[in-house]
Amino acid sequence: MTQRTILVVGGTSGIGLEIAREVVARGDRVILTGRDKERSESIAASLGEGASGLAVDISEPEAIVESLKPVEEVHGLVLAAIERDANSVREYDIARARRLVTLKLVGYTETVHALLDRLPATNDTGIVLFGGRAKDAPYPGSTTVATINGGVEGLTHSMALELAPMRVNGLHPGIIGDSPFWADKPSAVLEGYESRTPGGKLATMADIVGATMFLLDNKGISGTSLYVDRGWRLT
Repeated sequence: MTQRTILVVGGTSGIGLEIAREVVARGDRVILTGRDKERSESIAASLGEGASGLAVDISEPEAIVESLKPVEEVHGLVLAAIERDANSVREYDIARARRLVTLKLVGYTETVHALLDRLPATNDTGIVLFGGRAKDAPYPGSTTVATINGGVEGLTHSMALELAPMRVNGLHPGIIGDSPFWADKPSAVLEGYESRTPGGKLATMADIVGATMFLLDNKGISGTSLYVDRGWRLT
């Protein structure tokens, strides 16, 4: 089987790093990005010869084209870069909201735009955009996050139509119990969320990694929003 190259934007920590690790483990090459060049290269080196690191800050979309110039042909693209944001209508922080909107909606789009000459226009090419379940299940402080994740769903549909035969899908994680953000929460908080899943367990980073690889590989899936939350909110 021919070795593929997968670019993981936001691949220096958390779920993005676990995705990059899996790409290398299965024998493909990965290019992972983060804001800091030395950190990105160091983390890539720790994954082995199949990994390389690159500095890209998608919250500064005007610089994306230049930052991605070293990238050659890529067969899959994972846009996993996120920032945590707490914002509300009553106490609205415009600067924080603008930054997050720019990072996910403008930054995601510009990254794809910048790479179009290196993404083969075939059904083998998969693009995965990370959103989140806050679009359907908002929580206090999620005004911007919920809105943007809804925007990711619209962007998925638009790109899937415009870029066909390339495949574009959205992945919307629920609460990921062993992720760096959630693992340190008080046990009572996690237990409250666990009680809302049919099996009494939260989704894991391994669940998200598996779903990402599925969306990269499966040629029958495009324009789809995949929820990975172990049935959260069904009970």
